[in-house]
Amino acid sequence: MEPVVAGLDVAELKAEIAKTYTAVSSDPDREFIFPTGRAWVQDLGYPAELLARVPETACASFAGVANPFSLGALAAGEHVLDLGSGAGTDSLVAAQMVAPEGSVTGIDMTPAMLERARRAATEAGLGNVVFVAGEAEELPFADETFDVVISNGVIDLIPDKDAVFSELHRVLRPGGRLQVADVTIQRPVSEEGRRNIDLWTG
Repeated sequence: MEPVVAGLDVAELKAEIAKTYTAVSSDPDREFIFPTGRAWVQDLGYPAELLARVPETACASFAGVANPFSLGALAAGEHVLDLGSGAGTDSLVAAQMVAPEGSVTGIDMTPAMLERARRAATEAGLGNVVFVAGEAEELPFADETFDVVISNGVIDLIPDKDAVFSELHRVLRPGGRLQVADVTIQRPVSEEGRRNIDLWTG
C-alpha cells in the first residue's frame, strides 16, 4: 500500500510526536513552541466551575489548541470518546458534564500522558472516566460505542485522516456527533513540507 504522504516515514513521525508529548508530560514547565498549562485552558474559555475540579496533574500538561466544548456542552448520560486525550483535561471536564450515568474513554498513544491522565482522574475522584492506549487509525472499540467524540489538536498530527474519520464514523452511534478543536491551514503544503517531520510535530 502506498503511504498517504509520499516519502514521509510515519513510524518516525509517530516516534517524534510521542517524544514531544512525553516531554510535555514529564517537564510541563518547559517552554514549547505551542502554549500549554492551566492559564492556556482558561484563556480558551473552558467552563470555570468544571475546570476548577481538574487537578493540576492534568492541566499542567494541557496542550490543546482550542475548546471543543465551545461547540456545545455534553449531556448527562452520554458516552464520550476523547481522541488523543493527553494528560486528561478534556476528558475530566467531559466526565463532569455527563455524570452520573455517562462515561468518558480517553485514548492516547503516549504512555507518559496516559499515566498522568489516570493519576489526575484518581485525584479528581471521577470514576466515570478511563484511559486506554491506542491509535486513532485503528481504534480498539466496538462499532457504535459512543454518542460523542471530542478531540483537541490531535487529528492534524495524523497523515491518514481518511482512516481516522472512518474509524470515528464506525465507533459513533447513529446520530452521534464530533466536537473537534484542531489546527487548519489556508494554503496547500508543498510536497517537501509534507515530508518534513518538524513541521508535523511543532
